[in-house]
Order: sequence, then C-alpha cells, then structure tokens
Amino acid sequence: MKKIRFWLLTLFVFLMSSPVVFAAGEELFELKKGFKLVPAIIMIAFIVLYLAVGWMMKVQTTEGYWVAERNIGSVGNGMAIASDWMSAASFMGVAGLLYLKGWFGLAYIIGWTGGYVLLLTLSASQLRRFGKFTIPEFLGDRYNSHGIRLITAVVTVIIAITYSTAQFKGIALISGWIFGMGYAGSVFFAAGIVLVYMLMSGQKGVTKNQQIQYVVLITGFLLPLFIIFRKYASQLGTPGILPQIEYGSIISNYIANPSSDKYVAYYITPWAKGNFYQLFALATTLMIGTAGLPHILVRFYTVKDEDVARKSVVWGLFFIGLLYWSSPAYAALGHYFNPDGGKKVADVIILSAPERAGLGLFFMGYLASGALAAGLSTVAGLMVAGAAAIAHDWYATVFKPSSSEKERLFMARVFTAALVVIVIFTALKPPALIAQIVAMAFAIAGSAIFPAIILGVWYGKSNKYGAMAGMIVGLVGAVVAMIGWINKVPFFGPHGIMPATSSALILAPLNAIVNIIVSNATQEKLTEEDIHAANEVLKVMHNITE
Repeated sequence: MKKIRFWLLTLFVFLMSSPVVFAAGEELFELKKGFKLVPAIIMIAFIVLYLAVGWMMKVQTTEGYWVAERNIGSVGNGMAIASDWMSAASFMGVAGLLYLKGWFGLAYIIGWTGGYVLLLTLSASQLRRFGKFTIPEFLGDRYNSHGIRLITAVVTVIIAITYSTAQFKGIALISGWIFGMGYAGSVFFAAGIVLVYMLMSGQKGVTKNQQIQYVVLITGFLLPLFIIFRKYASQLGTPGILPQIEYGSIISNYIANPSSDKYVAYYITPWAKGNFYQLFALATTLMIGTAGLPHILVRFYTVKDEDVARKSVVWGLFFIGLLYWSSPAYAALGHYFNPDGGKKVADVIILSAPERAGLGLFFMGYLASGALAAGLSTVAGLMVAGAAAIAHDWYATVFKPSSSEKERLFMARVFTAALVVIVIFTALKPPALIAQIVAMAFAIAGSAIFPAIILGVWYGKSNKYGAMAGMIVGLVGAVVAMIGWINKVPFFGPHGIMPATSSALILAPLNAIVNIIVSNATQEKLTEEDIHAANEVLKVMHNITE
C-alpha cells in the first residue's frame, strides 16, 4: 500500500510540475485571463475540502468502493444524483447551447429531465431489488452470459471516457481562467486533482463529496444570477426578484430594438437552428440515454431498498430542476453583456456574464468553484463506473474470480488511474462543445444499454443471443455516428438523418427489434441453466415469491 501511495504521489507531482502546465494552450475561452488571487484561494480551499473528505471516508472493502456500503438516504442520494448529473455540461454547456441555439437548445433540458421520469417508472425499483454492484453485472446475470457482461463493460468504459472528456474540458476552462494557464496545462492540472481525489475516495467518499458539491455548485450557480438581476434591474428592465422568469423581459426589450434581429431569431423563432425532427431526435436520445447511463443507474445500488431508490429519483429531479430552470436566464444575460462572443464564449457563458457585469472576484471565484465541483463530481462517478466495469466485471468476475479483496481494490485504483490518463489525451483535443460531447455519450448509452435493460426487466423472452445482437447493433451504430460527426460526414452531422448526438432515436428501436427477433428465433438454443438464471433474476426484480 505504501508503494501504491508513493507512485500515485509521484504521478500527481509530475502532472502538477509538467512544463506544459503554464504553457500557451488552445484558446477556447474569451475571458480576462491571468492569475486571480481571491478566486484561486476559494477554489483551492474547496479542493482541499474535497480531498479531506475523501481521506476521511477512505474505504477498505469493495462494497464501500463500489456502492458506498448501501446506506445512503433518499435526500442524500438525490443530492448525489443531482451532483453526479449536473456536470460541466449542465453547469456551463446548457447555457452555452441556449446562447448559440436559443429555443432549439431547450431540447437538452427536455431530454435530460424527461429521462428521470423513465428511470422512475421503468427501472429504478427493479434494479435496486436485484442488488449487486454494477449494470454489467445485472445484464450478465439476467442473460447468464459473460459475453453480455463484457460488452456492457466495454460500453461503460466508452461512455466514461467520452463523458469525462467533456468534464475535463470544463474543469480545464475553469482552471485556466482562475490560474491563467493555457488550455493544455489546465487539463494536466485538472487530471492531477481528479486522480488523487478519486483514488482516495471510492463510492463512499464520492457520495459524501457529491452532497457537498451539490450545495457548492447550486449556490455558485444561483447566487451570481440573482445578484446580477438585482444589480442591473433597471438596466435590464426587470424587477430583479426572480431571474428564472424575468429573463423574458430582456428578450422582449431586444425585440423592440430593430438592430437585434439576429438575437431575436435565435430565441424566438422555434426552428431557426433546427427542424422538428432534429429537436425530437435529440430530446429522445437524451431521454433514453439518461435511463442507460451506468454511473447514474449505479446510484440505485447505494441505497438500502427500492423505496429509497424511487424517492431518490424524485429528489434528484427536484435538485436538477433548480439549475435547469436558471440556465436560460444565464444565456439571455450572456447575449446582453457579450452579444458577439460566438462559439468561443458558449462554453464559458456562465463565467463571462458575471465578469462582464463587473461582479467582484469573490463571486466569480465561488462560481468557478461551483463549476469545478460540477465537473469533479461527475468525473468521480464516471471513474467509479468505468473502473468497476473493468476491475469488478472483467477482472474479478471473469478473468480472476479467486482474487482477494485487497487485490480487487488495488486493480480498481489501477484502472481508475488508467482511465484518467486516457481521458487526458481525448480532452486535449475535444471534438465539440461540452454539451454536445456529453450528448454523444448519451447516444451510446441509449443505443446500446437502455434497450437491453428495459427488455431484460420487462420482456421475459429476451435472451442472451438477442441481447448480444441488439447491443452490438446499437454500439457499432453509435460509434460509427460519432466518427462520422468528427469527420464531418453530412449523414451524421447536425443536419443529417442520424446525427451523432441524436442517433438513439433510430438505433435504440433497432436494437430492441433485433433483440426481440433474435431472442424468439433462438429460444431452443437456451440451456436449462440459462432459463433458470433468467427466471431467478426476474423473480427478484419483480418481487415474486413462490
């Protein structure tokens, strides 16, 4: 254990002392750059707090590392769900998309919140009754197939890498703004923080930190918003009491100004940035993607029973709604104070609005700390899910089931570090805006995992052959769409038939159809063991007693 800590500390020091840390990097943000003492002090204080909590909540068992010993309450788990969910994409990216796309950007809010309704009604209780540790484990047991387990683990890792890329991008933007670093240097700085933070915490420490981080991020998000509207009430033409409603007055004022036609088109014209099909495809993909994200689904395993799991979803949706209700107001402020910022401002519109408004460094520092908390909390959940997919579902279950508890914990930390290193390279050249990167991860989850889970819960005839075929179709299709998007293939582009960010509208039903057809065609190939294993899982999930 001492050797492990030594090498982790060495890696952390290397990341902190790398010569690229303060080098000129990719300029993805337009803010007043340079070291800011007060915000830096605030941010460092919160980082120290997170590390201290992680240290105090160190775990020595796999149950503590993967599912926080299953003793989290409904409100606490709801806060953790919200913190896990409200990533850099939500904190900064949604306002940025509304800033660029206006009315069309609401598809992100509709999709992400609507997904929790699917979780509440279709899978939350059933997954908790099943128990265990991970989604790959659930699917592997339900279909009695190591192949299903492994392909789900692969999908989980792909989602973790894709989703984390967006978080590192957001964290790096914040670090660069506070400490004056270049973009590349900020990525290494953020990686060092996340690495140490995660390896100490495990799911138990992560959950406790996420509860703290929710308070930080939601107050950091809302406090400057209320102050700006109050301070500039007369200038904005609003009472300055409830920004979530009053931002409409800003838009109305622009409508009365003939020089603001471009601004009005973004916000008032429903299809200025996309047609109905594109909006519906995006919202649907985000909805079912939410219900298929492993790092969100695993939160149902951290509570004691299905009743707490259901209540956790309701609390989580409430806490998430507080932020999404406010994002459009920030977008409107961004246009008011920085109307010509374009894409370079979109990812940091949350920061640019308070700075352009002239708020003090304390408020900007607290806001930056909230953004950092949003990114860190999500990365922590993703790294746990990704590491579990490899260390628990591949190494401990398939490759070496005889491994000891100590060995499994060691491998979990090794794979966590490996995932962080991989994400560094993807974050150094992100392919799209923060929220769009996340949408691609949702497309993978919705296309590959969601149909297998829903059919596994509600369709008794679904078997390992059908699930495998369907998941391969969904996964391959989503990855191809992502590659096509990056290489600017029109079919997979923003205005194509199957955009990478919206591909689940086509791929999820295709996955389900292939699953059902193949399952019905291969019933005779099932062994007694396959049938018995599936029936046992179904009995547990639906609380059936003989």
